Amino acid sequence: MTMKHGGDTYTYSKLYEKDLIDFSSNINPLGYPKGLEFEWIKDFKLANVYPDIKYTRLRESIGDYLGCGPDEVIVGNGSMEIIDAVICNYSIVQFFVPSFSEYEERAKIRNKSIISIATDESMTIDFDILEESLKEESLLIVGNPNNPTGLRLAKDKLLKLYQIIRDKKGLLVLDEAFYEFCPQDYDSIELFKPYEYENILIIRAATKFFGLPGIRLGYACGNKKRAEAIRGQLNPWSINCFAEIAGNYIFKDCEYIEKSKEYISNERDYLLKELGGIQGLYVYPSHANFILVKLFDKTENQALQYFLAQGILIRTCDSFSGLDGAHIRVAVKSHEENSQLVQVFKDFLKEDEDVH
Repeated sequence: MTMKHGGDTYTYSKLYEKDLIDFSSNINPLGYPKGLEFEWIKDFKLANVYPDIKYTRLRESIGDYLGCGPDEVIVGNGSMEIIDAVICNYSIVQFFVPSFSEYEERAKIRNKSIISIATDESMTIDFDILEESLKEESLLIVGNPNNPTGLRLAKDKLLKLYQIIRDKKGLLVLDEAFYEFCPQDYDSIELFKPYEYENILIIRAATKFFGLPGIRLGYACGNKKRAEAIRGQLNPWSINCFAEIAGNYIFKDCEYIEKSKEYISNERDYLLKELGGIQGLYVYPSHANFILVKLFDKTENQALQYFLAQGILIRTCDSFSGLDGAHIRVAVKSHEENSQLVQVFKDFLKEDEDVH
């Protein structure tokens, strides 16, 4: 069974008749900011009225957090609503492989011409291949960091990529759903402010870092003209009142933000070190809250079945173009859960040694 997305604990729990630790979805293990519950209860009465159709206060809150003006902000029912709207505006949609499968799925649904771009052996951009493959006036969607590799573009490479897009008169969409988990060596919103966000749209979300996959809140920063046009494409009232309440609260919780960044950084380093020391695995470097792993002598489906039997759901990568059947992705979770994951990996690969 192809795993199109992570987080399907309901299906796998029913199949195996047990509760599962979900390493397949990449959500902040600290959960959402705890003060948010009080805000929801306090303003629960807003469920009885329509949200502000322009989401003015919400865009102001997001703009303050991102460092851009509210007129440059787009809000959507998850980041994919915004990406889908942008796809509608272009004839040619391009992306690197491997990358998030929904880019291709959305483009197919919209009957767009799809041209994928290969990466090098380390799954990073090969600029020679890029310049050969990139079409005039196309839409290029790039995960930064990329899903499933977890790799973030270095600042100089991002600027080089942007210049190539500008020369081709296209649009670069940076999908930065995992931005806050990354080392803070640069902020793309600040980086492209001098360019007034021409030929670029930067998209982020509350889903992953703020632990809120259930409320669907995505947002983007672009130039005023493009932002206004995209807002006009979206369905009215696409963001419910509980997502709006969250968006007016979470970005101000500085203590939660700093604690989460430090926690994920420490646990990611722990997992990279521990998994990297296990024979039979290749562990890719990661800047995100998940890690891509290649199995040398096992298949991803063998791993899935073994881990499920131990009460752990991992993400197989058969839905990602460009990956073979030997790759799995695991999230960074609590230290106790991460330690358990490491032990199951050791047992899984030791089982093969015992057979031989």
